[in-house]
Amino acid sequence: MLKLNKRFVLLSLVVLSLSLSFGMAPNAQTADPRDTQLDVHLNPHDVMGVESCEKCHAAEISVWKQTPHSTTFLTLHRQAEAQQIAGKLGISSFKNDSACIKCHYTMQAALSGIEAISGVSCESCHGAAKNWINVHNEYGGPGVTRESETAAHRLERLRVSIGAGMRNPINVYMVAQSCYRCHTVPEERLVNVGGHNAGSMDFEIVAWSQGSVRHNFLRSDGQSNQPSSPERLRQMFVAGMIADLEFSLRATAAATEKATFGVNAASRASRAAKRLAAAQGKLSQPMLDEILAVYQSIELKLNNSNQLIEAADSIAALGIRFAATVDGSQLSAIEPYIPSQDRWK
Repeated sequence: MLKLNKRFVLLSLVVLSLSLSFGMAPNAQTADPRDTQLDVHLNPHDVMGVESCEKCHAAEISVWKQTPHSTTFLTLHRQAEAQQIAGKLGISSFKNDSACIKCHYTMQAALSGIEAISGVSCESCHGAAKNWINVHNEYGGPGVTRESETAAHRLERLRVSIGAGMRNPINVYMVAQSCYRCHTVPEERLVNVGGHNAGSMDFEIVAWSQGSVRHNFLRSDGQSNQPSSPERLRQMFVAGMIADLEFSLRATAAATEKATFGVNAASRASRAAKRLAAAQGKLSQPMLDEILAVYQSIELKLNNSNQLIEAADSIAALGIRFAATVDGSQLSAIEPYIPSQDRWK
């Protein structure tokens, strides 16, 4: 049996205990793809804004400001393609219409109502921060730093933060969920009526997270933006395939007609399952067999939303547990298939 890194095991227990208790984090992980109101996975009343993160994460935010996640806040509404989609859907304001704000903006509650305060931001990926930010950055008392924090305090801090809704990157599946939630496009009318693409069909989490959007400063001296380790990249690669399957099933569940949205969602789910099965052929991981068994027990068809959503929920819980219990050292067999640095976007 492979000997797992002690730190990985301890931190994994934190996330695993939460996944067993909640199935998925209570604030965040089960956005119903049929919901057409404000993005249910990011409560505007709990959003704090980028400024609340900047004091401790200035380097990360400096990187973020150069990415499309940030810059589209000022440019999206000017793009010809976006204007065409808006015209077909009768959208008069990009930053007030739910079809756009779900994935392109961070919304916050204000005295005048709900308003867009930035593009895809820290909280879009890590969860609305109101309930966890003070726990997340408290290391054990006055004068205690991240470097001097005790192991026991860190475990408790992570447990409470995740329980309060933080999508902490200690679990790569939570990161993958944040990405695929939007890169699969969750709304039927946006695609079938508006002509929006049916998702980033070439999206792969390693290639898309390690290039221009990478912001891994805390793993080093705080000054250099390091790529993830080979072991973490292996975890991410598999987690991405699982999340692709989860959110493709959610999109299929949202389809009400046999048209572009539903056809693409079902096709993507089938493709994700085949890729995961191919990876499992190299890895022989029992939990991946469980995920594939869930997929094989369902029918990809219209008017089957309850079964599809239940399957997606089960796969999500298994994905969180997989990332919490399977170290990247156990996934070396898929190393040749992980996108190399020259393919990072």
